[in-house]
Amino acid sequence: MKSAAPILSVQDLKVYFRGDDTLSRAVDGVSYDVHRGETVCLVGESGCGKTVSALAVMGLVPMPPGEIAGGSVLLEGRELLGLNEEEMQHIRGNHIAMVFQEPLTSLNPVFTIGDQIGEAVTVHEEIEPAALKERIVDLLRDVGIPSPETRLGDYPHQLSGGQRQRVMIAMALACDPDVVIADEPTTALDVTVQAQILGLIRSLQQTRGMSALYITHDLGVVANIADRVYIMYAGIIVEQADTNTLFSAPQHPYTRGLLASLPDRSKRGERLPSIPGIVPDPAYKPEGCPFHPRCGHAVENCRREFPDMCDYGAGHLARCPVLFDGITK
Repeated sequence: MKSAAPILSVQDLKVYFRGDDTLSRAVDGVSYDVHRGETVCLVGESGCGKTVSALAVMGLVPMPPGEIAGGSVLLEGRELLGLNEEEMQHIRGNHIAMVFQEPLTSLNPVFTIGDQIGEAVTVHEEIEPAALKERIVDLLRDVGIPSPETRLGDYPHQLSGGQRQRVMIAMALACDPDVVIADEPTTALDVTVQAQILGLIRSLQQTRGMSALYITHDLGVVANIADRVYIMYAGIIVEQADTNTLFSAPQHPYTRGLLASLPDRSKRGERLPSIPGIVPDPAYKPEGCPFHPRCGHAVENCRREFPDMCDYGAGHLARCPVLFDGITK
């Protein structure tokens, strides 16, 4: 059940990067909401801007060369854009946390996992050493690390990929945040461990009442965990819907192309369709709809006019007036 107001609301967010002679519009007017206890997936190909949008929410976009060119990020009604670093340090971890894609590069190789989890706690609160150790052990136990009393002295290289990702989750949960952003948290893991990590996050959500924003390109993951889905392309949201609606009745050509490319038993022996072309360079986006060079439904207006969202009802929006007109006529 959704609350009256989202716990996290991103509206018309724009994040640009300036080069010597270029302006890359990595995130170009993105809007999405996450309600309390909800799991939302932000989906798109590499380079579409989904990770940059999350870094902007966390106040981690390097400036320069990056800049927040516009928009709003509200966490429980509080505007995050414009807060100074000291204010954002209080927000990070306490209220919103992020699990990064590559734990081996995110964890410091010269400190034990116990020290690193402990730092995530002591940055935000004063705590006695004995109580801190107990907190670290409890966190490691919560995320399924065996024998946590002895493993807290291990270094990252002594852990498997799945265990390192569990440590990253423990660090994110150290101060019991309201929202966790998970950036491709299972990309480097095998299928069995992937399922364990996703199940772990879902279980922790239920016990702690957290909201989760997943950033992923894996529609199989989306189908298993998401309550609602936002499809992102070239820095914009092109479709949004609840999970069942998106998979059963996609209305944007890009979404349809992504779903058509998924393997299925009914397609055994057939060549899977693919979307022609590549995601445009954010510094050189085409005029009009950014998807039109790759779209089999494109008409002349698609090359000239940026499309508005078309409303299919019940929160289902898609940025394609061509298909919308075709359905309603």
